[in-house]
Amino acid sequence: MGNVFTIISMSPLPESFMEGLFAPVKDKIPGDVKIIAVFGKSKDEIKAILKDADIIIGDYSFQMKIDAELCEAMEKVKLIQQPSTGFDHIDIDACRKKGIPVANAGRSNSVSVAEYTIMSALALLKRLVYAHEYTKSGEWPQWKLMDMGTFDLYGKTWGIIGIGRIGREVAKRARAFDAEVIYYDVRKLPPEEEEKLGVKYSRLSKLLRNSDIISIHIPLTPETEKFLGEQELRSMKPGAVLVNPSRGKLIDEEALAKAIREGWIGGAAVDVYSREPPSPDYPLLRLAREGDYNIILTPHIAGANSDARSRIIMHSVENIVRVLAGGEPIAVVNM
Repeated sequence: MGNVFTIISMSPLPESFMEGLFAPVKDKIPGDVKIIAVFGKSKDEIKAILKDADIIIGDYSFQMKIDAELCEAMEKVKLIQQPSTGFDHIDIDACRKKGIPVANAGRSNSVSVAEYTIMSALALLKRLVYAHEYTKSGEWPQWKLMDMGTFDLYGKTWGIIGIGRIGREVAKRARAFDAEVIYYDVRKLPPEEEEKLGVKYSRLSKLLRNSDIISIHIPLTPETEKFLGEQELRSMKPGAVLVNPSRGKLIDEEALAKAIREGWIGGAAVDVYSREPPSPDYPLLRLAREGDYNIILTPHIAGANSDARSRIIMHSVENIVRVLAGGEPIAVVNM
């Protein structure tokens, strides 16, 4: 009898769907594959199942956490494959200590998030949502929009916080609009990479003061929670706009609502929230209901369009097959 590899899926997908994903690559796996879906099961039930697991597929909805206790129950897991960019629901340090690589699918949706970021910045600069809502209602807000001010991306300064895969894709697209691009990151790029991307390093305080558009593309860690708080928001240009397609907890949401309401900044586009879905009294939702503020709120879709989902699925399956066939995983975040 040949090998039987057990794959535990913590995502909210039926086993039959998961089996269908692996059917086309069956000939690349040195054995059979058994899929067990555990979404919604208790921790004790999952722990009992994990002892036989070879591969774990994480939960893309982030509801099923992988903590140190679950990690300890994994006796022969070769890989935890997270089918998304984010992995803050996984205790990656506990996995590292156990010798279990955790890989994400960040390479799969970088372009999608970058396009969302550019789109959102343009919509904020042009006050597109305001123009649409009033025109559709039968009003003609042309002169009011002129008084409010609408702007080009051309010639503006775009500040990127976090110049990883997504930040670099944003930089390439912003440069195509002839914007000046500056960036802040804990790791400065080599001069040749800066020249290739057409970006310049800036201290965070200077980036906040000088940027007309700021987008944030850093992971959520204990060190980056509320990375942009009231002090940072107050230091931005009064007309600057902010785009957050990364994690809601990176920004003090109460302070951001206050910044828009009181005019410290010109507006914001937010795709992510500290709690998802946000409650009706969430500060930015309250703000959007109050009046004609320059704010765009979307339901965590920046990296989850149809093209990106296809790439994420392909990447995740290929990485799992690579490991089952004896190879090394790619896109590992904890080793």
